[in-house]
Amino acid sequence: MSKAYAIKAQNLSKNFGNIHAVNRLNLQIPYGKTYGLLGPNGAGKTTTVRMLNAIISKTSGNASVGGYDIVAESQKVKMICGFLPESPGLYSKLTAREFLEFIGELYYLPKNVISTRIDELLEIFDLEGRENDLLEGYSRGMKQKVCLCAALIQDPDILFLDEPTSNLDPAAARMVKDLISELVKKADKTVFICTHLLDTAEELCDIIGIIINGELKAEGTPREIIDSVGAKDLEDAYLKITGASHIDDLLAWRNGNSNNYEYNNKEQTKRKKKTKKSR
Repeated sequence: MSKAYAIKAQNLSKNFGNIHAVNRLNLQIPYGKTYGLLGPNGAGKTTTVRMLNAIISKTSGNASVGGYDIVAESQKVKMICGFLPESPGLYSKLTAREFLEFIGELYYLPKNVISTRIDELLEIFDLEGRENDLLEGYSRGMKQKVCLCAALIQDPDILFLDEPTSNLDPAAARMVKDLISELVKKADKTVFICTHLLDTAEELCDIIGIIINGELKAEGTPREIIDSVGAKDLEDAYLKITGASHIDDLLAWRNGNSNNYEYNNKEQTKRKKKTKKSR
């Protein structure tokens, strides 16, 4: 497939039995851009990322990452990509340094390069002084930082981040967002982000796609998506496109319950009166 785009998909689909997790997805993401894939839980975001990283097989269609076919050249795809999964796995009985050394060796990096990059990443993510502690003693936020280090250690051309600021405190989240911006602007990286945080997507992403039930329903710059549905901001546009309810709708059950409560009270009163008369 053509190397004109960093990520390209043509009718990419993935079925799990009768469930169409991703349905005929088409993407053309240029190099040096940040793409944000938004959608409700179960929409197909993670499945898409896992296919593009050659972790799971496609059902039909075609896709290339960095010009490499995700099936025929899956190993080359993995060598040029960094991947932060939504629920990353860590070897809890290893230290942070040991874990990162292991990841570096998976990419066949020279030992001196691994050591230098680990030191740099530990400093960037403020993990110095804890690198020799077992990962089982790390907080969720610290584990997330280690996983980000693992995604960056081979200096990937294309970076896939599934909920990158998950479990991070505001200061750490800000640092990660700044890092993503710097990677794109100064290092010419291509970044593909899956997130539920609309403000993060609007701030970081050059292009946004909104996926629902495995189908791409909208795509464009944040401003193009906002204008396409006459919304006031990205959150409003997202709600309109996905058909999600506003808080007023979500709380409508209270009125229903209140009405039922009043009705039940009236019925109970009527029954009590009838019982007294019968006596």
